[in-house]
Amino acid sequence: MFLPTTRAEMDKLGWDACDVIIVSGDTYIDSPYIGTAVIGRVLERAGYRVGIIAQPDVENPEDITRLGEPRLFWGVNGGSVDSMVANYTASKKFRKTDDYTPGGQNTRRPDRAVLVYTNLIRRHFKETVPIVLGGIEASLRRITHYDFWSNKLRKPILFDAKADYLIYGMGEKPILALAEALSKGESPEPLRSLCYIAKEPRADYLQLPSHDEVSRDKNRLIDQFDAFYQNNDPISAQGLCEAVDNRYLVQNPPADYPDEAEMDSFAQLPFTREVHPYYAMQGAVRAQETIKFSITTHHGCWGECNFCAIGVHQGRTIRTRSEASIVKEAESFTAFKDYKGIIADVGGPTANMYGYECDKKLKKGTCDEKRCVDHERLCKVMHVDHTRNINLLRQVRNAKGVKKAFVASGVRYDLITADRQQGYTYLKEMVKHHISGQMKVAPEHTDDRVLELMGKPGKQSLIDFKKLYDKLNKEEGKNQFLTYYLIAAHPGCGEKEMQELKRFTTQELRMNPEQAQIFTPTPSTYSALMYYTGLDPKTRKPIFVERDPDKKEKQKRIVVEKQQPPKRHAGPKRSR
Repeated sequence: MFLPTTRAEMDKLGWDACDVIIVSGDTYIDSPYIGTAVIGRVLERAGYRVGIIAQPDVENPEDITRLGEPRLFWGVNGGSVDSMVANYTASKKFRKTDDYTPGGQNTRRPDRAVLVYTNLIRRHFKETVPIVLGGIEASLRRITHYDFWSNKLRKPILFDAKADYLIYGMGEKPILALAEALSKGESPEPLRSLCYIAKEPRADYLQLPSHDEVSRDKNRLIDQFDAFYQNNDPISAQGLCEAVDNRYLVQNPPADYPDEAEMDSFAQLPFTREVHPYYAMQGAVRAQETIKFSITTHHGCWGECNFCAIGVHQGRTIRTRSEASIVKEAESFTAFKDYKGIIADVGGPTANMYGYECDKKLKKGTCDEKRCVDHERLCKVMHVDHTRNINLLRQVRNAKGVKKAFVASGVRYDLITADRQQGYTYLKEMVKHHISGQMKVAPEHTDDRVLELMGKPGKQSLIDFKKLYDKLNKEEGKNQFLTYYLIAAHPGCGEKEMQELKRFTTQELRMNPEQAQIFTPTPSTYSALMYYTGLDPKTRKPIFVERDPDKKEKQKRIVVEKQQPPKRHAGPKRSR
């Protein structure tokens, strides 16, 4: 049974009102991959009555009002993807398609969806219960941030949205604490993972540079982001406070991460894994094809690519599900008539981070000045071990009803080469059983300086990995390809660096890249900070940043255009 999205469903359940209504920029897919569904099911299990309004029509009050007003709070999120990223390419061209909208046409998700939906609620429900922001769009915009689409610094999103609170990061645990506080009539302001606006600063919290300071001084913006980034771990983080005009953004420390048993319990909520019929009748949802028979094995990533916000949103500590829970989920797919025995993905943000972590980090939290993996080296305290991952994949592919279980999530090839004990065995298992024709890896670039600015490993690990991959394919009698994610126009990258990338891919990797993406500066990433400031955050020295859209496209063309073989010189004509 789905969570209700119409008044008729509420009536059938005998509800006069919902306790919580969640408004989302995605259509309603009742899947463990969709944050709206997860939060809704977590609240439902705790006894709360939860309704969902997906992609409401912002011009017509019928959508936003059809469930009435909730008793405790409204939850608002922009969807699984930041709405500006979902709506626009890196060249700021509008995207015509949307994988999370019925029918696939991008006609239902407004720009800055969190702001629009909050205003929509306020317009039709005066003096309503608290409005709480969540999801990745709100989470990554919770302090002053550079907004690529308007090309300016924007205030923390709570100052633009007419909302009361913001829950950042993964919300399963903090949403329950929030619901309990509100149901008891208590203030939620002490709760972890909560942001709110205050008239006075929290004297016991770390005072960030003010919005006014960072707007005038780019070095102060770097100072602010450094402090923000370093205070994202539940064990070591301080609360943060940022002055904005004559008020203050208060960010409480993050909530404790769920343990393995809690991770299992969230995954085993009664998801239907289908699109709600109310929305399914409007057309097929492309995202459903990928996620319906896929399995999330863990949360978090300590790879810390500078252009990626996963570390800030999900955290830099791995939270792993048990093998038994994952196998049980795989076997549950046999209950679906359209299941063909194929699992599309067994993975997480980085598939081969499953099942191990740094003991020091688990006790003391993430290090302030040191990364687990940084360009050319892996921290010696982080002992990469694919043993548990290997055993998991063996169990999944031998589970009842499973014919094939693919790993489509990203894999860090540098971790495979770093694991001297089990890296070879892991890759052999992947090549033999878990790759569907091609394996996707993400070197992003090959220029050493650009890789350093990206926070990516050096190219030698890619060379070593490719040799091992080719060797194992030959041994297994397979002809599986490697495809490469590449980025153009990242800060520090010019045409010369792209020409070197083209030379490397052609001569060293022996392939012509068919696709590359132009860098998009997304909020709460170091790469966006570089793009806005034109500075290397580590050294504060200037770096080249390509801002001209045409020249960004040219960088992309350099690497994707197929090279023509050199023309053979005909030589002088000879007379007969």
